[in-house]
Amino acid sequence: MNLNITGHHVEVSPAIREYVTNKLDRVIRHFDNVTSVGVILSVEKLRQKAEVTLHVRGKDIYVESDDVDLYAAIDAMVDKLDRQVMKYKQKAFDHNHDALKHQSTEL
Repeated sequence: MNLNITGHHVEVSPAIREYVTNKLDRVIRHFDNVTSVGVILSVEKLRQKAEVTLHVRGKDIYVESDDVDLYAAIDAMVDKLDRQVMKYKQKAFDHNHDALKHQSTEL
């Protein structure tokens, strides 16, 4: 998995990089098919904004969040991402593809 963390008008310190990495590990633990993750941290006037694009097989999941505090924006972003990943995982694995030979044929 490739992890790319960039900052627009904000410097990504090692503490912020470690915080984002630890938070994203929770999401990655739920779903193994993640190919790459792109995180953009930015400042717009007094709002701190965190965006993430998660590339999985067959889909890109995009989430953004903003707050006054950058760490709160990252927390909200990870919570939203976790919900969307669980929703995608449920949809992907919820298909009933039982073969006809495994179905019971009670008459």
